[in-house]
Amino acid sequence: MVQTQGQVQLRGENVERAIKGYAEQEYILKEVLLVQTSSKWIETYYEESSTVLTGGTGSAIQGVPRGAQFPYVQPNWTKKSAVHLKFPAEGVVFMEDKLTDAIDVQARTLKAVARAVASAVDGYIYTQLSGATGIGTAAAAGTGWDAVAESTRKPVSDILKGIQNMSENNYNVLQNGFLLLTPHDYRALMENSKVINNPSFKTADIVTNGTVGQIAGLKIKVTNSVTDDEAMIIMGQRAATWKSAQPLTSEIKNDPGIKVIIRAWEIGVIQITDPLGIYVITDTQES
Repeated sequence: MVQTQGQVQLRGENVERAIKGYAEQEYILKEVLLVQTSSKWIETYYEESSTVLTGGTGSAIQGVPRGAQFPYVQPNWTKKSAVHLKFPAEGVVFMEDKLTDAIDVQARTLKAVARAVASAVDGYIYTQLSGATGIGTAAAAGTGWDAVAESTRKPVSDILKGIQNMSENNYNVLQNGFLLLTPHDYRALMENSKVINNPSFKTADIVTNGTVGQIAGLKIKVTNSVTDDEAMIIMGQRAATWKSAQPLTSEIKNDPGIKVIIRAWEIGVIQITDPLGIYVITDTQES
């Protein structure tokens, strides 16, 4: 069948819709960030102190005398900058495979390309969040959430300590907080009777974008992007921002009679504006 230019363009649009549809199911960590567009290659942002401002010695905010000057307070910000990163992937569908293979190779290739980009973005996001300067962190109590001795498994205590740490730093993580887990630690959590019998625990009616339930007011997300032997509590849409120079985009290149090349890419960078809105629990696994 003769292909016209118009048909090629339509096919390209269908590919783009498919890739975006697949990738939306794969992105997990980007959902916990504030997402904003960007038009500059270098992004400058400001990290804000979470300390509550006071009037200082001899100039308290409480009890100012009648007619007196207002106490002076000064917020603090730290200027930082970051450069956008490109996350590309490419797949090839040969004509013979598309026509004769036992599986739908084009659909599988679309999914693989989408997953590759989404996985790279999520992996980058977690690495930056967990490695940021100034975040809260503590080792798990006992010998890990999967310890052989059940008495030494204390995940609820570890989670509550993280919530306490963030609250003491003026981040009300219960407003929109997430608990990020590896599949291993999620299993350990679900096998713990202290967790599943906790009145704050509930499973999700419908699992979407890795969100599987809730504990202590935190939404639980499970993803392989979380580093083994770690769990993270994060203030959603507050701790960090994803600056998108180009959202997920795709294009196809036809080599008639030989192959179709499917490309997808995204350009963006993370800005960690509130590091104390992040808390990492280490040593969650005994072995």
